[in-house]
Amino acid sequence: MDGERKEFFEAGEQAPKSNPFAHAVTKKRRGRRPLTGVQLLILHLILAVLALWLMFGFIFGITTAPNNDMHPRIDNGDLLLFFRLETSPIAGDVVVFNKNNTQYVGRVVAVGGDTVEVTKDEQLKINGNTVVENDIYYSTPLYEGFVKYPLTLGEDSYFILVDSRSGGEDSRYFGPVVRSELLGTVITVVRRTNL
Repeated sequence: MDGERKEFFEAGEQAPKSNPFAHAVTKKRRGRRPLTGVQLLILHLILAVLALWLMFGFIFGITTAPNNDMHPRIDNGDLLLFFRLETSPIAGDVVVFNKNNTQYVGRVVAVGGDTVEVTKDEQLKINGNTVVENDIYYSTPLYEGFVKYPLTLGEDSYFILVDSRSGGEDSRYFGPVVRSELLGTVITVVRRTNL
């Protein structure tokens, strides 16, 4: 290293004028003013709002339970945090979805390729086997005149039922839910009633 450059690096002095790029960078650094406290606060607020918008616009969603169809696990008015990026729910997952311009919450009981049947004696059958649901306290009545059984689900289709099976609007009423109608999988519930 020649003497002039060595002195520059050791002493931290300004670059020699023979290097115009280094001179321009040094000049630009001297012209920059540090941010004030208010400017830093505004910058942090903008970054926080942007992070929240990205998180809750594309990764997570928040909604309220529209009714008591998922009772006793989820009550009317409970806050539901759901994960938008889960595009392949499995049987047992609670999902938020749109059907006929209405938002619903329900539990996936069958996925693409499964054959679903709701019998006259109020039993749910998946692929010919009666389903025993330990967490569901109600029988599954058949809604006459809506869905023809047995029903084999197409790819990317889901059969979704509410937990409070009598009278709730679900796939017995409007048929299978397709993947494009899913908003996300519920990951937590915050009780807003009966605290």
